Amino acid sequence: MGRTPRRTSRKRSKLAGRAIAASAALILGGGGMVAVNVYANAGESNGSPSASTRSGEQGGGPGVGMATINCPDVGTQLVDVPDGAREDVDRRLAELDTQITAAYEKFADAQNTEQAKAVLEPLEEQRRPTIEGIGSSIDQAGGQPPQGIDGMAPCTMRADDSAGQQQPPQDGGDGQEQPPQDGGDDGQEQPPGDGGDQEQPPGQNGNGPEASDFVDINSVQPNVNRPDKRRGASRGTFTTKCGTNENGKFNPDNVIAAPGVSNGAHHMHDYVGNQATDAFSGDDDLANGDTTCRNQGDKSTYYWPVLRLQNGQDENDADADGGGKDQNVGEIQTPSSVTLKFAGNPTGKVVAMPRFLRIITGDAKSLTNGDANANASWSCTGFEDRQLKDKYPICPEGSQVVRTFNFQSCWDGQNTDSANHRTHVAFADEQTGACPQGFKAIPQLVQRIVYDVPPGPGFAVDSFPEQLHKPITDHGDFINVFDERLMKRMAKCINSGQRCK
Repeated sequence: MGRTPRRTSRKRSKLAGRAIAASAALILGGGGMVAVNVYANAGESNGSPSASTRSGEQGGGPGVGMATINCPDVGTQLVDVPDGAREDVDRRLAELDTQITAAYEKFADAQNTEQAKAVLEPLEEQRRPTIEGIGSSIDQAGGQPPQGIDGMAPCTMRADDSAGQQQPPQDGGDGQEQPPQDGGDDGQEQPPGDGGDQEQPPGQNGNGPEASDFVDINSVQPNVNRPDKRRGASRGTFTTKCGTNENGKFNPDNVIAAPGVSNGAHHMHDYVGNQATDAFSGDDDLANGDTTCRNQGDKSTYYWPVLRLQNGQDENDADADGGGKDQNVGEIQTPSSVTLKFAGNPTGKVVAMPRFLRIITGDAKSLTNGDANANASWSCTGFEDRQLKDKYPICPEGSQVVRTFNFQSCWDGQNTDSANHRTHVAFADEQTGACPQGFKAIPQLVQRIVYDVPPGPGFAVDSFPEQLHKPITDHGDFINVFDERLMKRMAKCINSGQRCK
């Protein structure tokens, strides 16, 4: 059996009024913005940095709050890992993340560019034997390590001067995506920026978010287009109600990407549905776990990074893994609503999902990996025809922040997971809605998570420290633990055009 999940010792309260927003001034033009946002309350005296210190006056080094470490993501390159090597490979991948986290802490404390650069060589020395071990494990288990994996040890330093506009991974000529090697337009390493004189939103102890990560939703044009439904489309829906994590179950594990590793995510996740989920949960643990879902036939696991309010209030994980130890600070917000809906395919019928199918949508490392796998979107209630990938929305008074995850809806017909947790599922074509050749349409999970937070900058999702809490790094995770009979009923409902619960 898996270990008991870590939980908070107190319930997370919703925001008690909007008085903590002292001021939020916006200057809008050309779709961009400059923001001055100061949150002030008694909580600022508890040792948390103020808005001014978080913007680089203290502890941010040479504008290091405006820069990060850019390391090639080895995990995305692993398309074929033999079962005999999977456990060791997963452990070593998690070790790479831990190495980057530790290096970023030193990087963020650097007082000048030279000190920041000095972090990179020791990090490369740590990464090299870990990556070589991944290749050896695959080779010894009879697999073929990815070409060029041994060259992925070096990391670079990049300025955060183009949030959400990173170049996608470059094609290395062999059909495999290659991680970006630097953050500049001229191929050179970019030193940390100086942050300028612009006052920033409170931020996460200096490592994000910043003013340019937010945009007024009123300045965004409607941009949602959906494929037309063809004759024979599966037009029904199935909705499961699993609460909003009112009981405060969260942990910094990731049982899909880093099974068997405590704090494998280096950020805190919200959970609804299956209550047995942590890093050590096997399929049997999940099948026998309790669920918060109203329909007890749904023991699926639904999880995503928590959203925190940057109001100077420490959460009770301020000194814990996934929280303050991993640069995730602020008051965790309980969603005001969570909707979990399964929809059909615009070109034809869907088939039932296999039990224990695992799907990750979005990319927790999109800041450094590029946006090829970024998928979460942000909006505001009343404005959901306007979706943002790379910005947080500033919603008008009376409107709430909305996170939406449209999961992959095509399955390869054989596997419940894959080495990089992506290639066993795929997205339907954006224009036609058809699945790629060889894939079958399955019910599409659409997660809609709503938060009542004050208007203006001042919130962010948890992230790996070096990802700077960018909105483009948002992601969702799902493990199907529906009773097989209920899953078949779901597919039948969707295919017949009904709306079922």
